[in-house]
Amino acid sequence: MDSLFADEAFDRRPRIVAPGAVWLPAFLSDRAQSWIIARCAEWQSGPVPPHATTIAGHPMSVRTIGLGWHWRPGRYDRRAVDVNGAAVLAFPDWMTRLGRQVLQSATEVVDGADDLPAGTAASWGFDPTGYHPDVALVNHYDAQSKMGMHQDKDEFDPAPVVSLSLGDTCLFRFGNTEHRNRPYEDLRLASGDAFVFGGPARFAFHGVRSIQSGTAPDAGRLSHLGGGRINITMRTTGRE
Repeated sequence: MDSLFADEAFDRRPRIVAPGAVWLPAFLSDRAQSWIIARCAEWQSGPVPPHATTIAGHPMSVRTIGLGWHWRPGRYDRRAVDVNGAAVLAFPDWMTRLGRQVLQSATEVVDGADDLPAGTAASWGFDPTGYHPDVALVNHYDAQSKMGMHQDKDEFDPAPVVSLSLGDTCLFRFGNTEHRNRPYEDLRLASGDAFVFGGPARFAFHGVRSIQSGTAPDAGRLSHLGGGRINITMRTTGRE
């Protein structure tokens, strides 16, 4: 019975989820997953420790590390003024290159769609060579963590968001730009998957419904955290 619910039982081909949103299953190789997880383990030591951001007086269930900028609702800062006042780690050059590779693959998926006109990817803001993300939020979800439907709207630059999944599979809900209700689609994002949303989907509501414990592959195990899922989202703040 378990095999009926394994990842291979679902359609995991790259596809356009909605105009402006592209899912790239298994984008990261096993080697890449292990290497990035090792970097995540290094980031744990600070200078800003993993922390639960407070929203409307309540701490989030995920623990976050910021690269390039420190995020809190409605603003970005170079220092974690609500944690320990330390300056955040720099945004790594390798992550810019990786983000561009994800966008290039997403562009190829869009360009290969039979029902879309030429130039659609560009109209969605998919510009691999011109992509300059300057912040990454590295979120760790334990087995009980969730994230409610929300929009990523604290950036001044509407460049696409590039998302990477590591560790356990999650049930990810991707919705519309108007409200948190239907229409939306639930996807199983597994370790190594990439997801891009920009253009008409840039401000779509999205969230994480649940974490499926024990589903991480060997290369995606978060041993330094005792399991769970890591999500890395790259954005372009448009701030100086």
